[in-house]
Amino acid sequence: MTASTLGPHGLLLLDKPAGITSHDLVARTRQALNTRKVGHAGTLDPMATGLMLLGIGDATRLLTYLVGEDKTYEATARLGIATNTEDAEGEVTATNAVDEVAAVSESEIRAAVASFHGPISQVPSAVSAIKIDGKRAYQRVREGEEVELPARDVVIHEIEVLGIDEVQLDDTGAPETKVIDLQFRVRCSSGTYVRALARDIGARLGLGAHLTALRRTTIGPFRVRDVADLEDAALAEHLLSSAEVARARFPHFTASAAEAAALRHGQRIAPPEALLSERGPIATLAPDGALIGIVEVRGGRTRTLMNLPHRPEDAA
Repeated sequence: MTASTLGPHGLLLLDKPAGITSHDLVARTRQALNTRKVGHAGTLDPMATGLMLLGIGDATRLLTYLVGEDKTYEATARLGIATNTEDAEGEVTATNAVDEVAAVSESEIRAAVASFHGPISQVPSAVSAIKIDGKRAYQRVREGEEVELPARDVVIHEIEVLGIDEVQLDDTGAPETKVIDLQFRVRCSSGTYVRALARDIGARLGLGAHLTALRRTTIGPFRVRDVADLEDAALAEHLLSSAEVARARFPHFTASAAEAAALRHGQRIAPPEALLSERGPIATLAPDGALIGIVEVRGGRTRTLMNLPHRPEDAA
């Protein structure tokens, strides 16, 4: 056996709890599975909860294709108070007067939310992991720099109001502070900042706003309801094989034995006719169901993008 075939391999779905970083979750997974080869397909802020996809062993090579998947979140935006981080962990920078908050109707809130459906231009949160000249934006903010990030194009595929609650705050030290807690669900393209979305919904209503809760429920075809328990002694049994991941994520076809041998050597073959016009990545499967690798179609033939070591235990 080569080093690459030793140890666990596959995709692990976990539900990140609030209060820990995504890197903490990766570290705990390494310890639980006794392996160093663990990567992720996108982080969550410490305050956020929900779905994280962790690649284990050879499956880390699939993460490149999962990072850009659409994601679904359930969030709560507090309208009437702005913070310097656009979430509940920051310092309050502005509080709207009671009459300003009271003047906003439910129908106006729903209309403001609906106005973000579709392609939008979004300025990411300054407290983000985006790099500026080699340094993360949030690091520059912590060092006292004024950070202005360029707008980026993102897509809000679906956005739905789940609840609108008026809340009277008693712990602000002010005589009277009224806010509106807006619960919403959003399915969006990769690169969308839900904190920035909360900020912009508030701005459209003439109110400060920040995010108080965030939960990620889906990444592409993967759902938080299907997660494993990190404390499970049989955690490795909950890994999705690379073949299972590929069938869920990519158009795919099963090669003949001769084609599989050719593909494993990086040779080009003719894909099934139904996939000739496919422009994105395609998964290739061996006759035993194991994932051979990922290809694309160029000039009517496959071109190998990535191959995995052949491991019979991955056979379906």
